[in-house]
Amino acid sequence: MNNITRDNISEFINNEFGLAKKDCDDIVNELIEQIIVGLINHKIFKIHNFGTFKIKQKKSRIGRNPKTKEEVMISERNVISFTPSKKILLMINEDLDEKI
Repeated sequence: MNNITRDNISEFINNEFGLAKKDCDDIVNELIEQIIVGLINHKIFKIHNFGTFKIKQKKSRIGRNPKTKEEVMISERNVISFTPSKKILLMINEDLDEKI
């Protein structure tokens, strides 16, 4: 599994467009900040042809420690879900079809 860091994205923008490294860092940080602000304010953030981030609320429930079998109450919390766009899904599945 490959993880992409903010620096990786910033470096890609720098190499692709020749912008100053600091400007690339600012672009990446501002994009991430806008996603967070959109989620906080509207509970949803859509990026056209990429996907949708949504805040969903999970109810409290009883969980179990797998080692000790001890039951623990897991509190209510917000989680972020991501739904890819149809375009992304088509691209992923086309790639899968080529490998088979």
